[in-house]
Amino acid sequence: MSLTAQPTTRAGAAQHLVDALARDPAGQTSPSVYETGRLTALAPWLPGHDVRVAWLLDRQRPDGGWGGPGGYALVPTLSAVEALLAELHRAGSTSPASAPTAAAHRGLAFLAAALRGDAPPDLPATDLIVPALLAAVDRHLTGPAGPPPGLAEWADRPRLPLPAGLDPARLTRVRGLLATGRPVPEKLAHALEVAGELAYRAAGVQPSASGAVGASPAATAAWLGRPEPGPALDYLRAVAGSGPVPCASPITVFERAWVLAVLIRAGVSVRVPEPVSAGLRAAVGASGAATAPGLPADADTTSVVLYTLARLGRPLCVSPLAGYDTGRQFCTWPGEDGASLTTNAHVLDALGEHPTRPGVTASRRRVTDWLVRRQEPDGRWDDRWHASAYYATYAVLLALADHAPDGAARDAVERGVRWLLDTQRPDGSWGRWHGTAEETAYAVLTLARAGGSGDARIAAALVRGRGRLSELDRCDDGPALWHDKDLYRPTLIVRAAVLAASGRTGWTSTQPLPAMIRIA
Repeated sequence: MSLTAQPTTRAGAAQHLVDALARDPAGQTSPSVYETGRLTALAPWLPGHDVRVAWLLDRQRPDGGWGGPGGYALVPTLSAVEALLAELHRAGSTSPASAPTAAAHRGLAFLAAALRGDAPPDLPATDLIVPALLAAVDRHLTGPAGPPPGLAEWADRPRLPLPAGLDPARLTRVRGLLATGRPVPEKLAHALEVAGELAYRAAGVQPSASGAVGASPAATAAWLGRPEPGPALDYLRAVAGSGPVPCASPITVFERAWVLAVLIRAGVSVRVPEPVSAGLRAAVGASGAATAPGLPADADTTSVVLYTLARLGRPLCVSPLAGYDTGRQFCTWPGEDGASLTTNAHVLDALGEHPTRPGVTASRRRVTDWLVRRQEPDGRWDDRWHASAYYATYAVLLALADHAPDGAARDAVERGVRWLLDTQRPDGSWGRWHGTAEETAYAVLTLARAGGSGDARIAAALVRGRGRLSELDRCDDGPALWHDKDLYRPTLIVRAAVLAASGRTGWTSTQPLPAMIRIA
């Protein structure tokens, strides 16, 4: 089969997917309105600028916003509006009737209403991005140059308000830190663009070997400032190509670990290329593994890598997870605001693959108890890294079903299964806003593994779910549901879940590694 051939069987499609992990190590993810807007504003000199402007205009919704439903539209809409205002100022005497002017006007009207609603969802760096972009929009409308043609009315209106619950003080502190030249925490580098002019060649920020700052096109453009030859410019040209960009690139370790974990858990027959498994082992250091160079190591990525390597028969010690143990649960990274249920579910998976390690049983019990206490009254789980409860419920239920000690989570698993059965849509799908292939795949995988056997209602739900999944898989790319600075869709990870859910296997993750999973 050639690299571009389209496989016609499930096994062939899965192998094609795994082979793609080696062919494209940067990873595949959907383009981001937020990140593309930032690149449009910060790097108009980068090839493909006109294409990015046109792409933003084409992605505007009929209601004037950009991005996902509800509060998920706030950050991408702010970015797109600020980018269009910057473009209009650069263009000078652009006609008030131009497409960018009309789009900016509709976007401002959308923001004027949306900013008076509920607090935005808990996406990374939202508390920095929103005040930074609101200030930038205000400068475009009320600064010395005045508003762009056709938008004069917005200069006389009240300033767009900061949403309830957001405090600009943290942005002030971050900018103050950058002004000192002291090293900046790696997690802040991912959103360096919020620093404005202070981001330019910031002494406290070090690009990765590839030239990327925080694995972010926007952060890299803010740090570079102008088209000066070097690794940072090479990175931007490579990631931007001639069009829109994702929120994060590369996503090498994250993509490889998640794809293989999903397929291995479902017992899908694949041959893992040696460079992929070796790369996962090499990614784990004393503090764990990071999604990619320029991002901090985190417990989530570390856990999925450790779980995957254990299932591949190449286990590593779980000691890197010790640095994330808070004594109650595991943080995604030290100093995390809040806590992640899916991170702790993945920690439970990793610990469960090393049951004889000293202290592992006690840690498994503690994480199990913490996850059970955070189950919602209706039986689901929600998490900060994904918009859909179906992903969080899938991650937590499978971890509890496979690795909770002594059946400690049996009742919680049963309540989670009932929630999945109760929320299946009449057409057989599952989804937060509408039925999607991704969310249906998570529900099918969960019911097939954690739902037990011999239950007629579960069997019927699986038949209907798999039937609908095959239809959705043929006609729907699905929405972006994963949390970064904007909602995004990790293409191969979602594809792996759909493939894993589309057929039956007799293997579960509590059995020995099947011969069907092998290293090439």
